Amino acid sequence: MAQLKITLTRSAAHRLPKQRKIVKEFGLGRVNSTVIKPDNAATRGVINQIFHLVSVEEVKD
Repeated sequence: MAQLKITLTRSAAHRLPKQRKIVKEFGLGRVNSTVIKPDNAATRGVINQIFHLVSVEEVKD
């Protein structure tokens, strides 16, 4: 199964509370922090809400 490498490229400070909550729940603490999540519809939907703060790469197993 493919996975997504999500990197926080911009700060979540001064953003909407919902966007800050999403960044925190993804486990992204500081700028340039990275997490790997499964590539599914739920993850992609959440990424669409914070697309301006993150960069996404596809990681193949």
